[in-house]
Amino acid sequence: MSFLFLSARRGPQVLLCVALALGGLLTGCGSGSNSAGTAAAPETVRLDYAYYNPLSLVLKQQGWLEKDLAKQNVKVEWVLSQGSNKALEFLNGSSLDFGSAAGAAALVARANGNPLKAVYIFSKPEWTALVVGPKSTITTVAGLRGKRVAATKGTDPYIFLLRALDQAGMSEKDIELIPLQHPDGRAALEKGDVDAWAGLDPHMAKAELESGARLLYRNPEFNSYGVLNVREAFAKDHPALVGAVLRAYEQARAWARQHPAELQQTLATAAKLSPAVAAKQLARTDFAVNGFGAPQLATIAAAGDVLKKTGTIEAGVDVAQTLKALVDPQFVNKLPAAPVAAR
Repeated sequence: MSFLFLSARRGPQVLLCVALALGGLLTGCGSGSNSAGTAAAPETVRLDYAYYNPLSLVLKQQGWLEKDLAKQNVKVEWVLSQGSNKALEFLNGSSLDFGSAAGAAALVARANGNPLKAVYIFSKPEWTALVVGPKSTITTVAGLRGKRVAATKGTDPYIFLLRALDQAGMSEKDIELIPLQHPDGRAALEKGDVDAWAGLDPHMAKAELESGARLLYRNPEFNSYGVLNVREAFAKDHPALVGAVLRAYEQARAWARQHPAELQQTLATAAKLSPAVAAKQLARTDFAVNGFGAPQLATIAAAGDVLKKTGTIEAGVDVAQTLKALVDPQFVNKLPAAPVAAR
């Protein structure tokens, strides 16, 4: 009787377990998991949208994922990410299930203990470069020595800056780093408060077209890929939902490649950009890649090696093993169309 009394206090699910046990039918209770070992579906799946991830804007606008998940009574919640650092911070704090970030930034996060998995590539961008004002006399990366440079730590532009400095035989110690979020970095450059800025589209394209900013240093190979990340625990508990999100992303990717004019309008409207700025950003964005092939892994690993050299990643971290722990290709490999990962 005492067992039944305690069970009643703990709720109807336990009472059901007791009844099954008394009837000799109990095979397992209390775990909250289904027979496949995955947790019950959450009420809401939380994704970010970001102006540096145009596919997220398409997906949010079209509502395909909401329609699909409604069949399972699962809602979709959208959260704005202003940069990779914010997306990764939201993932680490479990306020997002899926977040958009540069591949190199995700690697740093994983090395620092953020339990996430990179499951999909949403773009191959040239979304960052080193930017100076229209009247700047600086003409080389070496010319940044001793100068004030704005960058958002934990993002691809910051990592790009470190790689550019390293290539020039310099490091962060040779400049005065001014940590600012991307929009604030652009504003600081335009006001003359900094000498240079590690820019990010669409802010970088806007600075070029609207204030005459100049790209001091470009290197597309230093741009790591745009990667969709998921919380490791979410991927483990809800693999079917990860698959559903990636199928929706594939739908957005196909739509974006088939409707370039509409994509430009979607970006311009969402980010409040002029058509010219949106076009400039998209001209530097390639949607042909969605999987993790050798080129993608090599680019992210090369960034990791420089970050380790500069102290952003601790010296004891094994970059190759960290990358292996980060990237989980199983979900993209299960998509109906074979993943493209060669460019």
